[in-house]
Amino acid sequence: METGFFRFTNHDRYDNPMEVYSTTLISLGASSTIFFIAVLAFLQPISDALGCGSNPSYISIMAAAVALDAFTAIPFSYLRYRHQALRFAVLKSINIALNIGFALFFILICPWLWEEAPGTIAWFYDPDFGIGYIFLANLIASAAMPLLLLPELRGFKWQFNGKLWREMLKYSFPLLILGIAGIMNQNLDKILLPELIADKSEAWAQLGIYGANYKIAIIMVMFLQAFRFAYEPFIFAQNRQRGGDKNQAFRDAMKYFVIFAMTIFLGVMFYLDIIKYFIPPKYFSGLKVVPIVMIAEFFFGVFFNLSLWYKLTDRTIWGTWFSLLGFAVTLTLNILLVPRMGYMGCAYAALGCYGTMMLASYFVGRAKHPIGYDVPSLLIYFFSALALYAVSIFVTTSMEWLNMIIRTLLLVLYVIFVCKREKINPASLTKQILKRKSNSVAI
Repeated sequence: METGFFRFTNHDRYDNPMEVYSTTLISLGASSTIFFIAVLAFLQPISDALGCGSNPSYISIMAAAVALDAFTAIPFSYLRYRHQALRFAVLKSINIALNIGFALFFILICPWLWEEAPGTIAWFYDPDFGIGYIFLANLIASAAMPLLLLPELRGFKWQFNGKLWREMLKYSFPLLILGIAGIMNQNLDKILLPELIADKSEAWAQLGIYGANYKIAIIMVMFLQAFRFAYEPFIFAQNRQRGGDKNQAFRDAMKYFVIFAMTIFLGVMFYLDIIKYFIPPKYFSGLKVVPIVMIAEFFFGVFFNLSLWYKLTDRTIWGTWFSLLGFAVTLTLNILLVPRMGYMGCAYAALGCYGTMMLASYFVGRAKHPIGYDVPSLLIYFFSALALYAVSIFVTTSMEWLNMIIRTLLLVLYVIFVCKREKINPASLTKQILKRKSNSVAI
């Protein structure tokens, strides 16, 4: 419904964005409430099926958290629509801080207090609740968000447009399938790996190595997430503008996405000898998956950029087909490669999945809604980054400090190459940014 919200707030047929906002809020408020009531109605069977029948409260707490998160997704989208990036970031950070803070409080501090001064926490703390306090921390963080988002939940007329709602559901439902298939593409390898290796102890050991090293690639994922937050409001607002070449903005967005993503790739790979210490040394044997996984996530980011054509033309069903295609590739490659290659098979399966989705979206989009991307330039930036990475491997020495110097020079070389090719003057750009900041302060 997030993407649907952005689409219809910028739709030619609906000139009242607050009507779209209100309709979406009422829809998600109702569906979230129904979801929570349904979970409570079938709480024991669900708890038994998930293996926590003796603690059904775990399920009810998480159901409440999920329902709250689903509802507050739209006020957060409204902040993105209004370009209130700072408030969005602050509230998201508060949510994370509350979640982590209460989890640490319940799991670390409360057990210590229970031993030292049980009277201080006996009125609310039960040591037998155990891991349930992780779920409770999640709920507290989720419950705080509607309160902090109150300014976005009032000050407008609450109204429900049934015709608009039906159109939004028709538009958004294929994206639901896309999302489910996307989650499966991200997690299927970790589910299948223990089942595809005969030696179970070896399977779980490989899963631990793969999972730990996958976390290093989270740097690319964080960039993709930040880009996604900004990109969807941008493309729909840009599409509504009259006159000029609207596609030029989309071409520029793709180009600079590729440039920044490959710069991040080089930064991670060139300084991997430092970054690797964010995981325990016993997992270092799996560092070879990092470049493959990062390129896979890069392909997914390009796929997300390419997805604008079916979102702008209301043909979101194509997103479903692409994701299902990716799911089929993920499943097939994991079954074929994991028994032979272990966790490396998972990495190559991810690369094949996202690469296939990217290429399919590009070629279908070029026929259905051509944007005119500067493919030669995109390939130049992509392969020049890979070439510099290959050079860094080839010239690796036994002295780490010398390796760092060489790789830093290679990273600088890539930045200079981009600036020269794009005719960017770093000094002039810095002055413009500082001038804008000073003007903002003055205002």
